[in-house]
Amino acid sequence: MINLLLIRDMFTANSTIGELFINGERFCDTLENPWLDNQRNISCIPEGEYPVRLRLPRESATRDYLHLLVQDVPNRDYILFHRGNFPKDTSGCILVGQGTQQDVVNNSALAMDLLIKEILNLGGTNINLIIKNK
Repeated sequence: MINLLLIRDMFTANSTIGELFINGERFCDTLENPWLDNQRNISCIPEGEYPVRLRLPRESATRDYLHLLVQDVPNRDYILFHRGNFPKDTSGCILVGQGTQQDVVNNSALAMDLLIKEILNLGGTNINLIIKNK
């Protein structure tokens, strides 16, 4: 089992910034939309526990790299972990990066590559995500 824990700890009108842990170890920063009642494309998803799977580039019309798909999100679909630096890049998804500023996550492509590498090193299956607000 690969355990992902996302702790959201900075909330603004434009974004939600957090930290992602893999099996208890801090791994990277995250950026999501603000909480807007789980509205499609403009809100982060609810706190909770979700299965996650690797998603191949050929499954996506817009992502030409391996990324993660968060499953079983109430009233939502295609919630991804993917590259991006700003709230406009999220469309309700979770962006990863290394370092943050207000409403920005930095070095996203590198962080995404490292995240996928770590997931693959851990076997690439049985991925569980828990999201909590600080």
